[in-house]
Amino acid sequence: MKSRDSLIRLKRFQVDEKRRRVAQIEAMINEFSRMATDLDREIASEEQKTNNTDPSHFAYSTYARAARGRRDNLKQSAGELRGQLEEAKRHLEEANEELLKAQSLEGREKSSERAAETIADMGFMGLRAASV
Repeated sequence: MKSRDSLIRLKRFQVDEKRRRVAQIEAMINEFSRMATDLDREIASEEQKTNNTDPSHFAYSTYARAARGRRDNLKQSAGELRGQLEEAKRHLEEANEELLKAQSLEGREKSSERAAETIADMGFMGLRAASV
């Protein structure tokens, strides 16, 4: 019985850990998207200031060029994180299934113990009635 309780606690811990990982990845994706949006605004502002929107032009703003590179890196990283997020969600589902299995085994074990106790109690009552 104690080993079953330990197993369930372990499975709950694993589910919680996977859930935290999913939340962490989602937060990182959101932060990268926000940062990329901010960089888009800064790039547009810099292009408007310099009156040059062609990145291949020799007089294009160095700051805008660097911001474009940073934005592109953030978008690429967010894309890679989306792949990790799908994998983390799959691992979370698997951990949830394992927890549910362990809990159902515990439930079955407890119900069979209760049934055995009920049968034993009934047998004890029958012996008592027969002795009176």
